Amino acid sequence: MFGRDKTRMIDADAALPGRPDPMAIPERHHVNGNPLADFPAGIATAVFGMGCFWGAERKFWELDGVFSTAAGYAGGITPNPTYEETCSGRTGHTEVVLVAYDPTKVTYDTLLATFWEDHNPTQGMRQGNDMGTQYRSAIYTDGAEQAAAAERSKGVFQEQLTAAGYGEITTEIRPVADAPFFYAEGYHQQYLSKNPSGYCGIGGTGVSCPIGMAG
Repeated sequence: MFGRDKTRMIDADAALPGRPDPMAIPERHHVNGNPLADFPAGIATAVFGMGCFWGAERKFWELDGVFSTAAGYAGGITPNPTYEETCSGRTGHTEVVLVAYDPTKVTYDTLLATFWEDHNPTQGMRQGNDMGTQYRSAIYTDGAEQAAAAERSKGVFQEQLTAAGYGEITTEIRPVADAPFFYAEGYHQQYLSKNPSGYCGIGGTGVSCPIGMAG
């Protein structure tokens, strides 16, 4: 596979085999101390891919009403991939953030606005200088309401982007049931809290996404 174009999706029969066991992760969020898994009743989840998951995760843990966040991989073929495997382009996954939130305190619409505004969703298999399938823009939805909201928000934000001179949105939108989330290694969790001067390659377009566009 030396020299393989990592901006091209891997075929299922060429994907790495992965492993049956999930990655070991810390029990508690480094910023707020809440669990990284096994969330209490009333907490909903959402999954977003918007480039390097270190910076993307920080965008969401800073929001009021977000209970927990975790870095991971989704949208691919290989079960429980490692970071190195994902970077090879041979798993089909993109880097994502699992957002656990209290819908009585923060709406899914607000999460969508954060997603759209804090990266460039028109770049295909890259985000800024980060190239490869692991950096593609994605929303993996949990249920019909999230799916409808994601599609509606995409339409509204496309209008804003077009008016600002940007091209077509390339964001992948599909059910998380068809694109399972796998936790990334423990050292990736809340990386920019543990390493405040660490790399963060994400950046928005400067185009605003109207809050409430999906509701």
